[in-house]
Amino acid sequence: MIGISYGASAAAVTAIVVFGATGAAVSGAAFAGALGVATLIYAISRSGSLGSGGQRGDAAGSRLILAGVGIAAALHAVVSFLLTRTDIRTAADVLVWLNGSLNSANWDRAGVLGLALLVLIPAVALLAGPLRILELGDDTAAGLGVRVGAARLAIVITAVGLAAAATAAAGPVAFVAFLAGPIARRFVGKASLPASALTGVLIVLGADYVAANIAPLVLDGTVLPVGVITGALGAPFLLWLLVTSNRKDA
Repeated sequence: MIGISYGASAAAVTAIVVFGATGAAVSGAAFAGALGVATLIYAISRSGSLGSGGQRGDAAGSRLILAGVGIAAALHAVVSFLLTRTDIRTAADVLVWLNGSLNSANWDRAGVLGLALLVLIPAVALLAGPLRILELGDDTAAGLGVRVGAARLAIVITAVGLAAAATAAAGPVAFVAFLAGPIARRFVGKASLPASALTGVLIVLGADYVAANIAPLVLDGTVLPVGVITGALGAPFLLWLLVTSNRKDA
């Protein structure tokens, strides 16, 4: 939502269209693009924002969202421009990648993803506790001994790393985060990172099975990118969550 996957997409499309990159090189470019855009968004959100105690530096949520939306719009324009300047075959490959696809999955991409997860999963486990405490508010978290600024920065870096690694491996698969968290909460009765991760895995695998095996039977042999299926499921589910949330609030 705040432009991280757009950063990965713009970098990957640039690598494909301008430099003719393929395979692991595209994944590396997407990872670097996501981290670069995340750094830019976080820097913009920090500038001019006031943290607790009147000190500058803590990222304000509204500034983070606005910066992300603005940068995402600019990067979307970059991707659209590059698509208009390339040949049809390359543009078709780019569009498949932009929709998120496991069709070109290989052990090179799996290896890059595995190495990233070896670092990021332990970081998630270490930051789960501070994250729960931060939900109580900055002042309460600081009173309980959490270094708010450092903890928030570490959480942002870890979250961006996870998003960048996933996007580099399969492209920006739509709506998995929106689907996985709420579904996992309904099964286990509370917010759970392991349950959400497992639910996300099952959603992607299920959507890929539908895209590769069921969709061709309906669409005369057309194999769809997995992102098309998750997007088709995710949009109605998100609207249903909004409607049911409004009813509960009423």
